[in-house]
Amino acid sequence: MAHCLVTGGAGFIGSHLTEKLLAQGHEVTVLDDLSTGARDNLRSIENHPRLHLRVGSITDPVLLADVVRGIEVIYHLAAAVGVKLVADDPVRTIETNIYPTEVLLRLAVQGGQKFFLASTSEVYGKNPKPQWTEEEDLQFGATSRPRWAYGCSKAIDEFLALAYYRKFGLKVVIGRFFNVVGPRQVGHYGMVIPRFVDQALAGGPIVVYDDGEQIRCFAHVGEVADTVMRLMDTPAAIGRVHNIGSDKPVSIRDLAAEIARRVDSRVQINFIPYGQAYGDDFEDIRRRVPDLTRLQQTLGSKPSKPLGDILDEIIAHKRAQLASGG
Repeated sequence: MAHCLVTGGAGFIGSHLTEKLLAQGHEVTVLDDLSTGARDNLRSIENHPRLHLRVGSITDPVLLADVVRGIEVIYHLAAAVGVKLVADDPVRTIETNIYPTEVLLRLAVQGGQKFFLASTSEVYGKNPKPQWTEEEDLQFGATSRPRWAYGCSKAIDEFLALAYYRKFGLKVVIGRFFNVVGPRQVGHYGMVIPRFVDQALAGGPIVVYDDGEQIRCFAHVGEVADTVMRLMDTPAAIGRVHNIGSDKPVSIRDLAAEIARRVDSRVQINFIPYGQAYGDDFEDIRRRVPDLTRLQQTLGSKPSKPLGDILDEIIAHKRAQLASGG
């Protein structure tokens, strides 16, 4: 069993990954500043004897040097999170995403740790193809559009990680997350499913941005965490990028209608322009669908939980929170 570091381990994906690592018998140190993560996400494991929580920022290089001592595997998930946060504060996005990754990579070379880098489908930018493979060109918008700061900063992270793999032989695995959803995800930062479910449970309306014809795919966080762990145990994944997510597309309009049907069919669906939500300089991506061929070839499987089952689980979780006053 290994001693693992999970940066951002009190966040949505990080907390699920931490639970699974502990369940496999690993020792886990979580580093999180609790700005977008929460102690409550770790409630079920907070007293676990092999869990160590360090509260602090990944932008602190002294803290990073201290926390990696004795670590064998690094899962680097900490980053600026969500479309709204990125649009509101691109400076924080760039500072949080680039420099700490470089510091951690350098420390991993010195300490010989294996390294998982959580990247994002945002690196594809405005690529117009109906499905994106890992070798697609990156096509970003103008620098005057703040939303591209996130995709650009994570692309820099990927370039850095692959450069450390080529130059120093660092055992790096990169996963590009598409829309990951499930219990404990919050809607504060633009995540669409928890936002829609919260609105529906409150009696509506469900607020859809633009015309709702944007296309997305949604994968369950448990399957994504399992995929990350399996990739780290697969030698063929080292030095490569893998799309991680579902490849079953749904329009945002249909997603809103499905959530309304499952919560309360009387809930209304309203449409507002992007500018009203994010400002007039916001640009969106109309279609975001991964090609999972490489993942299927590497692991022999891919996330496959049906969207309906995922929605039912999220709705049940949210209702339980409301019933308990959470």
